[in-house]
Amino acid sequence: MALAGEGVVSVGVRVTRGAAANDQIMRGLFAAENCPHPRKWSGGSGQTYDWHTHGYHKVLFCLAGEIVFQDREGLNYRVGAGDRLDVEAGTEHSAVAGSDGVECMESFK
Repeated sequence: MALAGEGVVSVGVRVTRGAAANDQIMRGLFAAENCPHPRKWSGGSGQTYDWHTHGYHKVLFCLAGEIVFQDREGLNYRVGAGDRLDVEAGTEHSAVAGSDGVECMESFK
């Protein structure tokens, strides 16, 4: 599995390692960037999220566990607890939750 490096942007995907240590900091970052109504969600071990796009810039923080996103160029973006993922509007992506599942909080710009 080819993993994209930290801060690498490919087709509008970027991972920032260690961006926020906890839920409170994540909510503060969402507020500072005018990202409305952050919501939490979770997925079980190996849960898949098929290819899709959004009409907005997605901002996601991983609270616990791990998830790997993939873009159409075949690059994989591993996101773990405390990491941030940005996906530009219109960027096609899919994802698979890690072996221990994943819990995330996301919003949009």
